[in-house]
Amino acid sequence: MSARARYDRDVRRARQAPASAGGLALIALAAVSWGTSGSVMTVLAARAAASPLLVGVARLWVAAILLLLAAAASRQSLAAATAGDRWRWLAMGACMAGYQAAYFTAVTLSGITTTALVAICSAPLIIAALAPWLLGERLTTRARLALGLGVTGTALLVSAPATVSDGSARFLAGALLALIAGLAYALFVLTAKAGLARTAPLPLTALTFAAGAVLLTPALLWTDAPGRQLAIGWPWLLYLGGVATAGAYGAYTVGLGRVPASIAGIVTLLEPLTATILGVALFGERLGAPAVVGAGLLVGALGLLLSDGEAR
Repeated sequence: MSARARYDRDVRRARQAPASAGGLALIALAAVSWGTSGSVMTVLAARAAASPLLVGVARLWVAAILLLLAAAASRQSLAAATAGDRWRWLAMGACMAGYQAAYFTAVTLSGITTTALVAICSAPLIIAALAPWLLGERLTTRARLALGLGVTGTALLVSAPATVSDGSARFLAGALLALIAGLAYALFVLTAKAGLARTAPLPLTALTFAAGAVLLTPALLWTDAPGRQLAIGWPWLLYLGGVATAGAYGAYTVGLGRVPASIAGIVTLLEPLTATILGVALFGERLGAPAVVGAGLLVGALGLLLSDGEAR
């Protein structure tokens, strides 16, 4: 079979039936887990002076090791994925490494709020725009409405007008990097969705994070005293790598096999909602009226997706 024929076959298989409630639940669980990362990063910065790049490298390595061990224990063959999907998991690993580097660098240039606004809101839009051409997916009317509600709700949760009005070159460079992070994540999702038509979720995810960890490791050259940061912050780094990365992306990849990529992108908007709730509960941050409205819109978007799946 020619490469073109194999690609066409993978695209046909990736055309997903209606989203299952179980798949939506797994993706929602992953998004909630990712939403804890910001709080953990705050603790790491305060207690271990951990740099964002070191955190990115450490979480990828911890996740890669755990996922490779899990794949071996489950007897799911890594050889099949290595032979047939090498280009796919290498591309996914590059996307994951690029996301980490672009996102955390953007935070240092434009701040957490603007970076989250650009990256988190842009990813589902990019997925929804590319999925019809790459995967043959079509959004229903309810899914389109959910996408609009979700992006608007996220913007209300994380936007800060005073920051957005900053037109400096530093700020604009950070915003561009945040957009690159959103693009990298969107390409990761789209590539993973096509790959799941022929490769089991666990081997594909394990090889992806192994590749991403190797590609991002040179970033340690730009960090000060990485050994000291690891020695102080290792319990939190283990959580980030084991729960918020390996566990979350494992659940996400399984869920993605049951849910259209465009729908998965909308559900992951629960991540900023979780981060906001934790900021209020654990760090005393105040939730203004716009953020309350944004949270309500996100919940409404998820409800639309669930009702859309039940209706079909």
